[in-house]
Amino acid sequence: MNSSAGNDTLQHARHAPKRLKKIPVVTPWDPRNLVGFRRDPVAFLAKCVARYGDIFKFHILGIPMIMVNHPDHIEHVLVRRAENYTKKDTLIFDLTEFVLGNGLIRNPGGPEYARQRKLMQPTFRPNVVGFFTQNMIDESLHLAEMWRPAAGKDTPVNVTDDVGQIALRIVTRSLFSADVGETAREFELAFADANEVLGSLFRNPFPPLSLPSRRRTVMREATARMKRFVQSFVERRVATNDVRDDLLGMLMRATYEDDGGHMTVEQLYDEVLNLVIAAFETTTSGISWALYLIAKHPEVGQRFVNEIDTKLQGRIPTYRDLNELTYTRQIVDETLRLYTPAYQTMRSASESDDLDGYYVPAGANIYLNSYVTHRHPEFWDNPEKFDPERFSPEGMAARPKHAYFPFGSGPRICIGKYFALAELQLILAIIAQRYRLEIPPGQGEMVADQLITLHPRNGVRLLVRER
Repeated sequence: MNSSAGNDTLQHARHAPKRLKKIPVVTPWDPRNLVGFRRDPVAFLAKCVARYGDIFKFHILGIPMIMVNHPDHIEHVLVRRAENYTKKDTLIFDLTEFVLGNGLIRNPGGPEYARQRKLMQPTFRPNVVGFFTQNMIDESLHLAEMWRPAAGKDTPVNVTDDVGQIALRIVTRSLFSADVGETAREFELAFADANEVLGSLFRNPFPPLSLPSRRRTVMREATARMKRFVQSFVERRVATNDVRDDLLGMLMRATYEDDGGHMTVEQLYDEVLNLVIAAFETTTSGISWALYLIAKHPEVGQRFVNEIDTKLQGRIPTYRDLNELTYTRQIVDETLRLYTPAYQTMRSASESDDLDGYYVPAGANIYLNSYVTHRHPEFWDNPEKFDPERFSPEGMAARPKHAYFPFGSGPRICIGKYFALAELQLILAIIAQRYRLEIPPGQGEMVADQLITLHPRNGVRLLVRER
C-alpha cells in the first residue's frame, strides 16, 4: 500500500461513524422542546446543556442543529478546523442576507471570503483605528453635553437611544467624514424594526419573507431605509472619485492582491452597511449594558472612577491612554461576557469530522451561543455575577481562551474588534469623568431581548448625577 492510500484509509477510519461517539439528541417531538426554544432560547439551551452536556443535537424550526458549548469545541470549529465550517446554507446568515447582502458578516466563506477579508483587513489594524479615535472623543463629549440638562433631575435619560445616536455619528464620521444629524435617529429606528423581524423569523419562520405579510412589509421598509442611508453617502463619493482619508476612502483605494482591482460599487454598499450596523449595535448595546451594570454595582463604579481620576488627572482621554485604563477594559470585557451583542452564530460542516470523539456528518449545522458559553459553570464561578476581576491577568490565565469569544475567533474574528473596544472604553471614560448614573427608584431588572442581537428591552433608562 502506498503512503497516500494509507493516509486515505486512516482518514476514513477517523471519520467513520462506527468509530466515533454519537451526539446526544434532544427529543424533537417532545412538546416542551418544540416550544422551549421559541419562548426563551437561552433558558432552553441552558437546560439542555445541564442535561446532555456540552455537545448535543436539537432542532430549530425543524432543522437539526449541533450545539457546541465547550471552549475546546468552539476552538475546533472557529480556529483549528475553520476551513471545514463555513456560513454557507446556515439559518441565521440566510435570514440576514436580505439586509447584509454579501458583506463580510454573512459571506459564506472560502476563497471569496479570504480575498475580501485580505483586502479590508489593513483598514482596521490598531494603528489605523487610532487615527479615528478623535471622532469617538468628540462625540462622547457631545453625549456628555446632551445629558447636562438632565443632570440632577428625577427624569431618567434613555441611555440606549442617546448612545445609539452617538454611535451612528461616530461610525459615519469615521466612514464618510460626515455628520448625520437627524438621519441617525431614522437609521436607529429602521435597524430596530429589522432586528425585531429577524428575531421573530428565527423563532417562527411562518409566514416567510417570500409571502405577503406585515413583517415582510416592515422588513422591506426597514431595509430600504438603512440602504438609502448608506447609499446616499457612497454614491456621492464614487461619482466624484473622492478617496479622502476616511474609512470609505481607504476601502475605495484598496486593491485586490491577485488582480489589482477594486471593490465594485455594489460590494462597497454591502460592506459599508455591514460596518455601520455592526459598529452601531455593538456600541449601543455595549455602552447601555455597561452603564446599567456599573450603576447597579456601586463598588465597581467607585473603583472605575478612581482609575479614571488617577490615570487621567482630569484631562480628556486619548487612544494612547487606553492601555493604562486596565480596569475600564475589564468592565468592557465583563459586560461583553454577560451581554455579547452578536451572541449566536452558526456554521455548516463541509465535510464529516471528528469533534472531540463525536461524529459530525457533512452538511451538519453547528450552533454556538456565547450567552450560554459565557456562563459555563466549569469556567465561570457564580456566572451571573458582574465581576470585572474575571478579566485581570490572573483571571484570564486560569481559563481556556475560548471560554470567552464576544468577537468570534479564528480567520472570521470580527474585523472591527479594535475599533469597538477603543470606542467602548473612550465613551465610558468620558462619561465617568462627568457623571454618576443611577438606577431610578422602583425600576425592575433590565431584560435582554433575544433578537438576532442581544438588545436591552425598551432601552436602559438611568438618572444622571454630576460628579
